Amino acid sequence: MHSPHDQYVRVRGAREHNLKGVDVDIPRDALAVFTGVSGSGKSSLAFGTIYAEAQRRYFESVAPYARRLIHQVGAPKVGEITGLPPAVSLQQRRAAPTSRSSVGTVTNLSNSLRMLFSRAGDYPPGAERLDSDAFSPNTAAGACPECHGLGQVHDTTEELLVPDPSLSIREGAIAAWPGAWQGKNLRDILDALGHDVDRPWRELPAQAREWILFTDEQPVVTVHPVRDAGRIQRPYQGTYMSARRYVLKTFSDTKSASLRAKAERFLTSAPCAVCGGSRLRPEALAVTFGGRTIAELAALPLTDLAALLDGRTETARVLTEDLKSRIAPVVELGLGYLSLDRSTPTLSAGELQRLRLATQLRSGLFGVVYVLDEPSAGLHPADTEALLTVLDRLKAAGNSVFVVEHHLEVVRGADWLVDVGPGAGEHGGRVLYSGPPAELASIEESATAAFLFDEAPGPAREVRSPRGWLRVGPVTRHNLRAVTAEFPLGAFTAVTGVSGSGKSTLIGELTEEIQGVDRLVRVDQRPIGRTPRSNLATYTGLFDVVRKVFATTEEARARGYGVGRFSFNVAGGAPSRGGRCETCQGEGFVSVELLFLPSTYAPCPDCGGARYNPETLEVTYEGRNIAEVLDLTVEAAATFFADIPAAARSLGTLLDVGLGYLRLGQPATELSGGEAQRIKLASELQRGRRGHTLYLLDEPTTGLHPADVEVLMDRLHGLVDSGHTVVVVEHDMTVVAGADWVIDLGPGGGDQGGRIVAAGPPERVASAAGSATAAYLARVLP
Repeated sequence: MHSPHDQYVRVRGAREHNLKGVDVDIPRDALAVFTGVSGSGKSSLAFGTIYAEAQRRYFESVAPYARRLIHQVGAPKVGEITGLPPAVSLQQRRAAPTSRSSVGTVTNLSNSLRMLFSRAGDYPPGAERLDSDAFSPNTAAGACPECHGLGQVHDTTEELLVPDPSLSIREGAIAAWPGAWQGKNLRDILDALGHDVDRPWRELPAQAREWILFTDEQPVVTVHPVRDAGRIQRPYQGTYMSARRYVLKTFSDTKSASLRAKAERFLTSAPCAVCGGSRLRPEALAVTFGGRTIAELAALPLTDLAALLDGRTETARVLTEDLKSRIAPVVELGLGYLSLDRSTPTLSAGELQRLRLATQLRSGLFGVVYVLDEPSAGLHPADTEALLTVLDRLKAAGNSVFVVEHHLEVVRGADWLVDVGPGAGEHGGRVLYSGPPAELASIEESATAAFLFDEAPGPAREVRSPRGWLRVGPVTRHNLRAVTAEFPLGAFTAVTGVSGSGKSTLIGELTEEIQGVDRLVRVDQRPIGRTPRSNLATYTGLFDVVRKVFATTEEARARGYGVGRFSFNVAGGAPSRGGRCETCQGEGFVSVELLFLPSTYAPCPDCGGARYNPETLEVTYEGRNIAEVLDLTVEAAATFFADIPAAARSLGTLLDVGLGYLRLGQPATELSGGEAQRIKLASELQRGRRGHTLYLLDEPTTGLHPADVEVLMDRLHGLVDSGHTVVVVEHDMTVVAGADWVIDLGPGGGDQGGRIVAAGPPERVASAAGSATAAYLARVLP
């Protein structure tokens, strides 16, 4: 029996995902780092077991209603955990961010600033005091009535709606209209209204063109469709909708990303004339503090905002001190270049996680376990030191800090290491070592030990000679001011610089329009799907091959099951139709709505997560049914499908980018940004070579153990060796040291950045004066 004052969190018999009955003791009030190759089981131990159990216990203490939901969500597979305090999780998963979510809303800094304006702002003579709500563009009390608090007004023009005026309406002159039946319907209605749909658009009277495109009227007419041979079509009542109205309605209402993107092509976007893009009502903009409106203060970088805040009255002093103390940890984490009005979708996953971390620093909680998911993601080595200071402060406040991390500087700063491995997936799931960092050196099978204690620089690489240059610029966007850059063709270029220096903005300017680019492939970290329905197999096209294999088995033929039967996206019913489980509609999970918490997914009560109905699962190939095949790891599937060339090729490229440990049917919602990026890279590699390609990757080593980084770099350098061009934004100095060309931006973030500090081979950049990268790069160069 452990005493209630046990200083350790003791885990016994953890079997979540690939964990093999793990027993481990981790000290409390310490910075404990979980290491191991990608897919070894670190996150399953830290998040899937320890955090999940802490959350379950919290739920157990609340209302019976919530407890019922927890039974649906399920407890982690673990014998027992003792000595476990309440836990707070900071993961890199992105919720779907909206355009109304901003740095200010994520950190709650906006609330403090609104309170300052409400209580201590300078009001015009005779104006009555406003509530803090009146300073928010996200409330009815504060939003500009013209643009509804979005700051932008969308409209369209005849040139955008009708790109080719030589066509007639019947020939599709109005490009913005929908295709198929809906478009034909609108053309038939115009015909019934007496407009000439067969004359070239440019020959129609100006008044008619104006009405067709821009009217707000919605007349209803009887349409007599042209009779097709063999099809009787009855007259019907049709309602007309102008092209402008259709585009604006689609843009604002549709849930489909592709329809929204199509509508956006026909729209112009301009700052709202009423609020000037500030998103607020005139009454709120009439109030100032220190001579500036709330919109002007929200647009300043946080470092500048903090410098301007001073309280002249007692109320103002209390409120400005509170604001400054909230801004301090954000600046300390290297995010002082962000402004409060910067929208969340434009932030990287690492920036978002560090904002949440800064907010936690202010919360003043103690006695909790913070479980963090790679807080160093997207951090320049210069900013990592600040991160370690912040983690130490959380620990000093009386908390335990458990971190899943690959960055060696963070690993070296730990009090305690839990190394999981030795390999990924089936080859991992064991705790190889748990103890102080120094003693890991004696563990031979640890992949981490090899990198942690070997400080010797890598072998020198022969720098390739470029066979031409891509010229970009002058670029003036975000914090870049008339920047011109050159990228070598047929070479490997690394773009470096501290967070917020302008790296992503610069490579965003590389487009297919630039001379010298034949084909461009952007491999980013956005999710490959938003629901559990999307997964590795569906995204890479591998699932099509697997379904064909099952449809050609004797059993499937005898039952008349086609390819569609084995899709979990096709509704069930008739035998030839889909074979999915209808309870969860083939997702394998049901969404559990929690009243006071974010909704969560629980395994389907009928199919237990198999996704298919029992009849479909009776069909087997080589002894496995379709659900069992989806449960295979990429590595196991490569052996299983070795004699099916189309499957073997697809699985081979996934193995090449180090994803052998993922399960084929693993839901997209469970994948990290780095995994999503490598899946995209693999599906790109399996397409075979088509002419010269420019590959753009934004921090491809995020979430990768140094051992996996080596595998990935071999693939990327292989692309360059076969004649392609690769450009990466990267903070890992071993990757930068192996590049042919380096473009270093800086010297700082935000307004202090946005310039090219140095460019050239790694050796030249490593000795550049005024570069924040130089010193760290010099350490790893041979």
